[in-house]
Amino acid sequence: MARHPLVRSVAAATAALTGVTIAGLVTTGTAQAAGHSQHRHQVTSASRWTRHVHGSTLAASHRVQVKVWLATRDADGLTALATTVSDPHSATYAHYLTSAEYDSRFAPTRAEVASVTAWLRAAGLRVEGSDAAHHYVAASGSAAAINTAFTAGIKQYHVAGQAVTGATEPITVPSPLATSVTAVTGIDTLGHQVTPNIDRGGPDPALRRPVRSSDLGPPAGFVNAPPCSAYYGQKQANNLPAFEGEHLPYAVCGYVPRQLRSVYGLTGTRLTGRGQTIAITDAFESPWLLKDANTYARRHGDQRFRRGQFTSRSDTDYDPAKVEACGGNDWYSEQSLDVEAEHAMAPDASVVYYGAASCYDDDLMAAMARAVSDNKASIVSNSWGEPTYVTLDDGTVVPVIDDALVTAYESILKQGAVQGIGFYFSSGDGGDEAAAYGVKQTDYPASDPWVTAVGGTALAIDRHGRRDFETGWGTKKWALSADESTWSDTGLLYGAGGGCSAWFTSKPFYQRLVRTGCSGRAVPDIAMNADPNTGMLIGQTQHFSLRTRFGKGTHYGEYRIGGTSLASPLLAGLNAAAQQGRSRIGFANTLIYLVGPATAYDVTPQGDRGNVRIDYVNGLNKADGTVASVRTFDEDSSLTTGRGWDEVTGVGAPTLEYDLAVHLLRLP
Repeated sequence: MARHPLVRSVAAATAALTGVTIAGLVTTGTAQAAGHSQHRHQVTSASRWTRHVHGSTLAASHRVQVKVWLATRDADGLTALATTVSDPHSATYAHYLTSAEYDSRFAPTRAEVASVTAWLRAAGLRVEGSDAAHHYVAASGSAAAINTAFTAGIKQYHVAGQAVTGATEPITVPSPLATSVTAVTGIDTLGHQVTPNIDRGGPDPALRRPVRSSDLGPPAGFVNAPPCSAYYGQKQANNLPAFEGEHLPYAVCGYVPRQLRSVYGLTGTRLTGRGQTIAITDAFESPWLLKDANTYARRHGDQRFRRGQFTSRSDTDYDPAKVEACGGNDWYSEQSLDVEAEHAMAPDASVVYYGAASCYDDDLMAAMARAVSDNKASIVSNSWGEPTYVTLDDGTVVPVIDDALVTAYESILKQGAVQGIGFYFSSGDGGDEAAAYGVKQTDYPASDPWVTAVGGTALAIDRHGRRDFETGWGTKKWALSADESTWSDTGLLYGAGGGCSAWFTSKPFYQRLVRTGCSGRAVPDIAMNADPNTGMLIGQTQHFSLRTRFGKGTHYGEYRIGGTSLASPLLAGLNAAAQQGRSRIGFANTLIYLVGPATAYDVTPQGDRGNVRIDYVNGLNKADGTVASVRTFDEDSSLTTGRGWDEVTGVGAPTLEYDLAVHLLRLP
């Protein structure tokens, strides 16, 4: 992480800036905080879930990394400005600030950063830097030092098979910093190890994984089995039993860029994203990322990235323990998908890749903060998320986000809005999430009112590149019997996330005229193709442990992929193309709800019941045989599609008319 000049030699200056001594900032210990001493300010309460799980004391020398998030100046003014510049009805629509103008009006002051930095150092912590807009100061230290500094009483726990830490006491800071510090992340890690919303549709038996995901080398290979179709309905599974009286089509092999540009109207507009820049945040960075994207583009008739069209701004200061916990190269599929999907939809747009140092949300927030401070990209695609609530082993439902964390996220999201930067998040792949977390909910950050939440569809593209049908993504699997005579229901596999947020209970201004059935924030806002069985073909360097059609060993290979991780970069690329020749869209939701209801494709129950998919048992070749299954459409947990806005696809999916409405919208 880059060093910030303010973290050097500031202790002496801080005393003058704050009117207190450094000693006065750090002498209050845990015992005083427990009594809510006047010398300490509570930032957040103790982690509620720690009362229900047995924990163990961390070794005093165990190293903990934290980020101290700082409060924006004039928070109400920032919210008001973010609202007006994002509203096409406003006279100040698209009158965005530069990053320097944002800093001068809203960013924490240099004096505040200096005060926090000096206190952290005096508390025995190592200060590792601050971002350009002063959203946070990063620090690390032993568990003993962290406990002394923040009075957290941090302990280690095992919850749902994961090693996590949590605060058994309120997290506090010295009272002179009360107005400066809004959140401290890195102490409570339950629910904050995010996962990409991605699925490459592998077979149910565990794939052979001969390589370690934590070594950040090539990931384990995967190969889609034939038969599959080049376009929807090309091949019918007439040799297998009928499903509910009909022979279904085989799944597509994976749509390629020209098909996706055509079906979503971009071919008709001739817009390519020239002059636009899109950003991506993911964890880590594949060393083959650009090479694979260029190979993929060339193989499918598109142009490679021109010199300087793709750039990387990744944080490569990896903590080996976090790499292990995050699955390391498991993130490479997400990275390749994001870059290749955005380049597919907007081949002339520039792409900036921001790889975070880990899959923990505060490291990804740091990547988001770099994107808004750089202010090069006007669209940031994020295909990851986390739960809002989890159910513990004793049945207790506890939140894993809090107001402090949301405030820290929104300091970045609102800065983006006033600078004309929109953040797109995938809505999730677990439907209503009840199966995964024991309680129906929406994912975060997709549910944040300052995010564009992208839901998922199942898309049928015909031989001419036209939409045959588009329905909701929600999949039940039906397995073929041993005698290959019948199909049996094995239950829900996955589906697009959505529904009514139980956390954000006030209806956002842009949804007030939309019938969502929610009294608060409704998710998603819009949707694109996400079903792994109608997914996109992507290319990636992988390690194939057996002989495959791509070879054996480390080679470039291609496979079909899906999830709302596909939908989010598809929308980012599409909106970047539609934005060509006009002002930045910025925070897109007001625009989406203005033009979407009249121009988007209304996603409803329609089309076939599903597809037949064939998988290699070993995920690589036919040596161990294949398995057949039916994967249905539009069966998404408790979520349903319907006329108008719905909880799977929002206002619907983009069309030529949507693209033109976005492109041609003019300022008041």
